[in-house]
Amino acid sequence: MSEMSKNNDYGLLRVAAGVPRVRVADVEANVQGIVHLIDHAAQQGVQLLALPELAVTGYTCGDLLGGSLLLDEAERAVLAISRAVAGHDMMVVVGAPLRCAGRLYNCAVAMHKEQIWVIPKTYLPNYNEFYEKRWFAGGGSAPARGCPTIALGGREVPFGTDLLMHLGNAVIAVEVCEDMWAPITPATMAAVNGANVLVCISASNELVCKHDYLMRLVEGESARNIAACVYTSAGYGESTTDVVFSGSAAIAENGQMLQQAGRFETEPQLIVADVDVEALEHERRTSTSFSDSRAMWHRNYRHEHAATALPDYSHLTLLRRVGRLPFVPIEDDALSSRCEEIVDIQTMGLMQRLEHTGIKSLVVGISGGLDSTLALMIACRAFDRLGLDRKQIYGITMPGFGTTSRTLTNALELMKALGIGVKQISIANAVAAHLADLGHSLDSHDTTYENAQARERTQILMDYANKMGALVLGTGDLSELALGWCTYNGDHMSMYNVNGSIPKTLAKHLVMWFADNAGATTPTSLTVRETLLDVLHTPISPELTPADDAGNIKQKTEDIIGPYELHDFFLYYMIRYGFGPRKIFFLARTAFKGAYDDATIAKWLTTFVKRFFSQQFKRSCMPDGPKVGSVSLSPRGDWRMPSDACADLWLKECREL
Repeated sequence: MSEMSKNNDYGLLRVAAGVPRVRVADVEANVQGIVHLIDHAAQQGVQLLALPELAVTGYTCGDLLGGSLLLDEAERAVLAISRAVAGHDMMVVVGAPLRCAGRLYNCAVAMHKEQIWVIPKTYLPNYNEFYEKRWFAGGGSAPARGCPTIALGGREVPFGTDLLMHLGNAVIAVEVCEDMWAPITPATMAAVNGANVLVCISASNELVCKHDYLMRLVEGESARNIAACVYTSAGYGESTTDVVFSGSAAIAENGQMLQQAGRFETEPQLIVADVDVEALEHERRTSTSFSDSRAMWHRNYRHEHAATALPDYSHLTLLRRVGRLPFVPIEDDALSSRCEEIVDIQTMGLMQRLEHTGIKSLVVGISGGLDSTLALMIACRAFDRLGLDRKQIYGITMPGFGTTSRTLTNALELMKALGIGVKQISIANAVAAHLADLGHSLDSHDTTYENAQARERTQILMDYANKMGALVLGTGDLSELALGWCTYNGDHMSMYNVNGSIPKTLAKHLVMWFADNAGATTPTSLTVRETLLDVLHTPISPELTPADDAGNIKQKTEDIIGPYELHDFFLYYMIRYGFGPRKIFFLARTAFKGAYDDATIAKWLTTFVKRFFSQQFKRSCMPDGPKVGSVSLSPRGDWRMPSDACADLWLKECREL
């Protein structure tokens, strides 16, 4: 377990990007506005605040920067801001023009308590509306490299582009505006040398279409460097002569935009978000390319440590979106296209397997439940694209002791409407005879009773596939594999499984996507849609024990092992980011607030951990199937875990929740 996981900061850092209102060359007014934003950020528990490039004087001062009056005042302003920062446990980065060794530099000044660090801008734009080389020296120049300190307020403070500031578990690097537009950015070099939070303070003027490109740069910098990126730019009051500034600000993490400020606002702005440093460090550890980059581009950086108290998130509202369904896009407009993309991946995988083997027939067990329905829809899509006759898809429904009329009817109706081969084979007599051979009573509804049915169904599918020269298409999903909620060498086994990396919560949305795209122009398409919708509303069940007196499903999976939306949440954060139960519980409390109480979340999280560890042996020999998302349990491509690994460390955390 990482050190950050043991504390109540949960590996998180609260960051903010501020856009103060600026009066060009009115340093006193600018300092007041900056201090106001600092105080406002402190009230929200911010640990790192970024303010725009040259915010102390204004970016558009022009040749006024050549005189000592404005520069002297800027230096006094930096010291005044530093005194304001000292009253808070927060690092603030703000832009100011500062002199060193007879040259003027466009600087980012980082402050925390009594500490100050100065990072000069490396790349100076000198094209179109920019002409910074008229006043400034670049941070990569020989004089800058030879000056490790700068005189500020009668003392020498660290100066240079080789500074990394440590704030708790965050390692912060700072760049200025044009630096982020360079082919190889200072932030990239800092990132491969340890920085995981990249701050870019800017004064980027507004042009048509420029903003969208700029936001892609911010997202790209965070993604390419597996880092958090805090960006802020000059806003209202800065505009003059031929340039207009809109006050762009953004916070991104590993390619995902967490927060964006509104543009063209006349009042000061502050956006705040919690970035997950622990998740970033996990991503870096598991990325061999990132590790190789560290070795290839190692440089000697000065590491400066700021003494800080870790925040207690048990008393804070998490400023970060944590969706209940991490496998499913939150945005409605992205959901349909994502579902189509996933369906295409599943379809293409199945098509390749059929073409490679030369087999033109499939056998699918159709229960009238969610997973087999999804697998059948994928099979039809693959056959259509290959120009094969759907009649060569043999759908077999195999009613047993717990099959209800609802699921049997849905299975038969769907197969008929889709135009596939339909076969109904009851397993009741065969299983009864088998249990009699074992000396097992039909009244004992235990594991033997249940698994005998699952294995009988698999035997029928395999043998019928041999008879017809077909492949058995598996239907079990990722959630069932994670929990081991399948019968070993029963529904656990197939010749190819298109659902192997589809979690239950995602399967529901995929079936809904098929329903939405089934159309209702013919009686057949209407039947398909209506049947799919009823499947979605049917309780999830293996139907291995008898129905209730009214003929309804009695054996409901989620009553036995817990809600799939919780288990999928646990699975995602355990596999995707390597989080332990304590961190997962913290995130789940936020995501499911109002839906489940703490005791319920803790109960099912403990169940998840126990089952995940004990059922690895089933995943070690799972069939081939297409990888769809970033979380997969295939032992060949993604998840390699000893079948006998001890769960004690994880269960200990569960007991302490």
